[in-house]
Amino acid sequence: MFTACMFPPLSIISTNDRALFHINGLSSLGASQSFNSHSCLPSICRDGVLTFPSSIGIMASFLSNGNAPASDASTSEKQNQLPRSSSLSDCSTVVASPATPTVVPSRQLRTPHSGYHFDGSKRRFFEGWYLKLSIPEEKTSFAFIYSIEDPAFSGTLSEYDQREYGPRFPGAGAQVMEGENNYLFQCSSDTNMFWASKHELALGNTFVAHPGKSPPQGIISNEEFSARVEQGYQVSPVWHQGLLHDSGRFSNGKTMKSIRWAYSTRPIFGWGDVLATQKATAGWLAVLPVFEPHWQVCMAGGLSTGWIECGDRRFEFQDVPSYVEKNWGGTFPKKWFWGQCNAFNDSPSHVSLTIAGGRRYLPLTRSYEEVGLVGVHYEGKFYEFAPWKGPVEWEIRPWGYWHMKAWNTQYEVELIGTTKNSGCSILCPTESGMNFLCRDTFFGDMKLELWERTSTGTKGEVILSVTSDMAALEVGGGPWDSVWNHRSESSRVAKALLGLPIDVASLFSWFPSRTPPGL
Repeated sequence: MFTACMFPPLSIISTNDRALFHINGLSSLGASQSFNSHSCLPSICRDGVLTFPSSIGIMASFLSNGNAPASDASTSEKQNQLPRSSSLSDCSTVVASPATPTVVPSRQLRTPHSGYHFDGSKRRFFEGWYLKLSIPEEKTSFAFIYSIEDPAFSGTLSEYDQREYGPRFPGAGAQVMEGENNYLFQCSSDTNMFWASKHELALGNTFVAHPGKSPPQGIISNEEFSARVEQGYQVSPVWHQGLLHDSGRFSNGKTMKSIRWAYSTRPIFGWGDVLATQKATAGWLAVLPVFEPHWQVCMAGGLSTGWIECGDRRFEFQDVPSYVEKNWGGTFPKKWFWGQCNAFNDSPSHVSLTIAGGRRYLPLTRSYEEVGLVGVHYEGKFYEFAPWKGPVEWEIRPWGYWHMKAWNTQYEVELIGTTKNSGCSILCPTESGMNFLCRDTFFGDMKLELWERTSTGTKGEVILSVTSDMAALEVGGGPWDSVWNHRSESSRVAKALLGLPIDVASLFSWFPSRTPPGL
């Protein structure tokens, strides 16, 4: 999506063939449920994921000292905590929030580029976050899309700023899409009410504060959030809550008036093998200004529990599939397609599929290139198909048909996504501000097949063959006046360069003060 838990380990202790989490200071689970240290020991399920029993939720603060955004005095004592038990809805029968949080300095499934990339400069800049949650039992999905644009400015630009810097479009926005018949957009030109952590997936915005209350500038408990924020949201790797009202500024003919929600998430996949260091989606060069916009899948798959109230409807859910990604940069893609699905029919294990392709800008050469990618997570393993790994081919129609094939030295993948639905228009950043240049559906039919590849380059044993009728599919930008056929493959030099096993985040761990924003 162009926009715009694995439990965080405190320490992992290996004991023979089991891995245990060591949790300091975990308090009781609530007045009616006592803590049992034996009942919360993790187990290793068939896909290699360390899990806790579903009856126990554990939340952990992820903001270590120095990573949390600055906040006012009333927030500072709590900004290193994640929410406690929910008070947003008294009638809830689903416990959205896990137990009392414990400070956690890092988390195993954290991906590079989880943080906020704004460097304080006054160049054109945007960053967007996309959080998707599917409820298979209801055959519906929700997407929460948050954006910040030109944050060096706020409100209306002065005449001096307009002359000095040219057109700027400062604003914080929140879009919500449910199914294809419900859409909401709330926005503000005041960018000062937006906050985000520079090195962690943590952000929030206050559109309207309660009278006499100051807007948060960091993660706070959900009771305090409810008391201080009348309209807004907050996000962490394991928690998401908010209440929004449509601003009436834009309309795509499918407007919902308001929505509120609170849910916790247990990540299962980041972007990489479950037990390995997580990867930058676009490769290690994403830390450099080599191409824009940038893209990172922060959580390819998770299980979420909580509730959503949309109009007169209420959805309560437990362990439903969820997904998080983000975009950032100073230039905007001309044309793109995208797809994501982690709700497959009759799958023997958790499966997550992400596809994308676009015509992106190369600032160094002032030219454009067309690139595509397929990522599959299955049974704890990551199957990556990218131009620096091997050919990626696609056939994308202006609407209704997405077909991709890709292979590397070990594996081959093919997928076909289709839809007969009309889709929903979504706002995305452009050179002239936010515009409806994006079309999405949550009701795509998807067939995904994955094979081993033989030494002779032919298809070998089938690894995975699954279908879904809940795939998210998208096209954006343009022009879309014909079928888009393309084969993307990096040159030999680029393959060698991008294939280097460089962990940029680890390199900067030796010089934390030099770590770029966002990494």
